[in-house]
Amino acid sequence: MIEKIKNYMEMIKFQHSIFALPFAYLGAFLSQMRVPDLRSIFWITLAMIGARSFAMALNRLIDIEIDRRNPRTTERALPKGLLSVSNVIVFALFSLVLFLLAVYNLAPICRYLWPFVVIPFIAYPYTKRVTWLSHFVLGFCLGLAPVGAWIAITNKFSLEPFLIGGAVLLWVSGFDIFYAIQDIDFDRRLGLFSIPARFGLKVSLNLTKLLHSTSIVILIWVGIRLDLGLFYYIGVSIAAILLIYENKIIKPDDLSRLNLAFFTMNGFISVILFFFVAFDVILGGKTWLIS
Repeated sequence: MIEKIKNYMEMIKFQHSIFALPFAYLGAFLSQMRVPDLRSIFWITLAMIGARSFAMALNRLIDIEIDRRNPRTTERALPKGLLSVSNVIVFALFSLVLFLLAVYNLAPICRYLWPFVVIPFIAYPYTKRVTWLSHFVLGFCLGLAPVGAWIAITNKFSLEPFLIGGAVLLWVSGFDIFYAIQDIDFDRRLGLFSIPARFGLKVSLNLTKLLHSTSIVILIWVGIRLDLGLFYYIGVSIAAILLIYENKIIKPDDLSRLNLAFFTMNGFISVILFFFVAFDVILGGKTWLIS
């Protein structure tokens, strides 16, 4: 039983929720410039866990044949037979139910908007079969996190969460391009679409730098619009420095630190940025400077 649970957790890369959850918390904390109530945080957390688990399980199901043929992914639970297709289908449905349960305990408007979250999750695994823009579809999926959390707290739309979501979209798209570098030869052989496979390493690395730079610019814009304080900009500055480092350690002739850039660095960045955002919100943005 314990071993099967480990297989499920490994299948959805549960540990990487540390990277994904802060995106939602950014939207929740900034939506009203105060710490959200525990009830909202609880249901937003469950919604994120359910949504991400559903998306990952679905991705594994749809890509099972690709994973069997890719040397990098043959050890995953489904190709290796550690989990059956029926196991993963049940897990995906359970995750979707968890997501919907959370949605119906958040702001009323969420009950009508949830399909706009689920549909991109279903579409994403297929995009790599038809377009190299698949990286941006993944970015869009994760960029929904701060938008959804903001709306879940306020029950209304505004520009700021979409700006935060846009920054996340560009950030995630950039590091997904990094990730796709591992499979450049395999993708070309199988006819799968990715920016590295289509345009090569140099273009991919330069595009990632542009995406990450634009992401930081948007975060600065968010800070100006919301009149945020010093700690917010310290967090954004640290994120910028880490992104510069992340882009610097990946070179066309040296991909040895790709996993460090993709997994470790991005986890640090999202957590650090959220920490400083939360600190700034608790202190009241710029108001603490003049109080």
